[in-house]
Amino acid sequence: MKKTIIILTVMFAANFSFAQMPEKFVKAMEALVPAVDTTHSVDGLSELANAFERIANAETNQWLPFYYAALCNVSAGTMIGAGGDMMAAKGDKTDPYADKADALLAKAEALMKDNSEIFIVKKQIATLRMLGDPMNRYMTYGPEAAAALEEAKKLNPDNPRTFLLEGSDKFYTPEQFGGSKEEAKKIFEEGIKKYESFKPESSIHPTWGLPQLKYIMGQIQ
Repeated sequence: MKKTIIILTVMFAANFSFAQMPEKFVKAMEALVPAVDTTHSVDGLSELANAFERIANAETNQWLPFYYAALCNVSAGTMIGAGGDMMAAKGDKTDPYADKADALLAKAEALMKDNSEIFIVKKQIATLRMLGDPMNRYMTYGPEAAAALEEAKKLNPDNPRTFLLEGSDKFYTPEQFGGSKEEAKKIFEEGIKKYESFKPESSIHPTWGLPQLKYIMGQIQ
């Protein structure tokens, strides 16, 4: 009985929160959110980030547009950081994206504390900063990225995006440094189950990541 009451309370709170979103805002977000999974260029992600930021500046009490703008910026920067020689210093190119994402995410977090999705992006920002100069930044941003991922998992153990990021780390890290394609595959398989059972709070809350997970998993022989 107590468990049922708790579940109903959470459902009511989620529905109430969604009801407080202006219809115009929701429709504007619904037009953009699917593109998070389908935009695969630096320019496209930058344009998408700017679109979310324009909504954020118009709806300053809503955390989601700030969150998505941060996510798109960090994704654009990661595309640059992961290209070419992975070990080459690229901070002059990637740090501006990390800085922008940091500033936007801080605004999202000011509106939504202790949220697993926020820490997902914190993890991505730390990883991006590390990609800017892996040889000299790993000891600083490696632990920061790991701590953010652990916090995301603690806040929501069923968040499928934690499995995407954890599996990606295992996949892309060389074996001599703790990487493992076999372990990555197991994490991804669990992640797929989490995606299948995941229920977002609304039509504009985060659902992204499954296509990326399946793509990386498809690279494992």
